[in-house]
Amino acid sequence: MSKKEQLEQEDVTLKDQAAGQEATEADSAAENPVDTGTDGSQENELAALKAQYDELKDKFLRQFAEFENYKKRTLKEKIDLMKSAAQDTMSALLPVLDDFDRAGKNENFSEGVQLVHSKLLHALKQKGLEAMDSTGQPFDPELHEAVTEIPAPSEDMKGKVIDTIEKGFKLGDKIIRFAKVVVGK
Repeated sequence: MSKKEQLEQEDVTLKDQAAGQEATEADSAAENPVDTGTDGSQENELAALKAQYDELKDKFLRQFAEFENYKKRTLKEKIDLMKSAAQDTMSALLPVLDDFDRAGKNENFSEGVQLVHSKLLHALKQKGLEAMDSTGQPFDPELHEAVTEIPAPSEDMKGKVIDTIEKGFKLGDKIIRFAKVVVGK
């Protein structure tokens, strides 16, 4: 049973309990009429009790709604926490990926090292880590961190990323490291 189904089932159960409590209060009020001796004072007493009942019912419904909102909020926070729980671990592994990339550019990997690198990348992708492609893209300060600007090699490269110094990464939809880039001016 999913969390959503459990919450819906709890919601129905709590509503049934609330309805049962209201019915019990109404039954007890009907079984125990207040006898004050005169009809006018009984009506006043009944009106006062109804007003008190309505006030208590209103307080109960507000508290019930507040509790439902609390449950939904904590569930949402828990889901958000689970989504971002791996962020610290992923951030700690990013320098290792950088080292693999730098070593791959400078020397040929043995087959075993290439296998380890590809397994690591595959495992991180399964957990939601995604490298951002920056080179050739328009510079976006929300995605990129400009390290330096150089004269653009061509007119169409002005304002675009010429080179990526350090890859940027996303975990799901959240950026966990901005790409460090060289921008053409």
